[in-house]
Amino acid sequence: MTYIGKSVRLERIMNRKTGRTIIVPMDHGVSSGPIAGLEDMPTAINNVAEGGANAVLVHKGIIRHGHRGYGKDIGLIMHLSGSSSLAPDPNKKVLVGTIEEAIKLGADAVSIHVNVGAENEAEMFRDLGAVSEKCMEWGMPLIAMMYPRGKKIAEKGGEHNVEVVKHAARAGAELGADIIKTNYTGDPDSFREVVRGCPVPVVIAGGPKMETERDVLQMIKDSVDAGGAGTSIGRNVFQARDPTRMVSAMSKIVHGGADVEEAMREL
Repeated sequence: MTYIGKSVRLERIMNRKTGRTIIVPMDHGVSSGPIAGLEDMPTAINNVAEGGANAVLVHKGIIRHGHRGYGKDIGLIMHLSGSSSLAPDPNKKVLVGTIEEAIKLGADAVSIHVNVGAENEAEMFRDLGAVSEKCMEWGMPLIAMMYPRGKKIAEKGGEHNVEVVKHAARAGAELGADIIKTNYTGDPDSFREVVRGCPVPVVIAGGPKMETERDVLQMIKDSVDAGGAGTSIGRNVFQARDPTRMVSAMSKIVHGGADVEEAMREL
């Protein structure tokens, strides 16, 4: 029954035909406050739903304040980790929610953030293991945001270096995640190593706001061509000129197999 539960819920946040997904994370309010694009949560969520996003990712409080009761349906992922940019160590993520809360709030999946290489990596790994166990018990899909961060990561070439990214992705799968979110390594050949070394689907993060929409779409195209399972991009979506059209363009690539030029016609 647990396996069936996970399968049913995964289909709510992924495209059944392509096996890929477009997730729009909107959990930034805890870490960064009410940044541009996320002041009005129902509108922000509606914008990406209308564009064809498969799921949004938010903290538990926003499930109440962001629920629309109108518009297109969209998958719901509840984020379980938190820290703020005002903290002495923003990389120190702690659990701020539970699987049981997510079930009560109607979530289709949960997510957890792990900074691999950070000073408190051990505690975050412990949390990931515990959350993974609970997810198996309840049949709840688990997305693990596996980011290489910390002093040692800088010594090894930075957080986009293929060696640390593929290590982080594999660690998340080893500890029970159903989907891994991690950094794009900069080119298809190196990202193919990440995907090849990870037994569960890998989606890319968007990172800081990029210079052009074309840059974002090219990164998405390259990652999918390398075997990636889609995107979990926030700022480059909800801070886009037209978030609905941006998601539509992304969908052309992720689910439709379009090239960048075709996708750009949606903007």
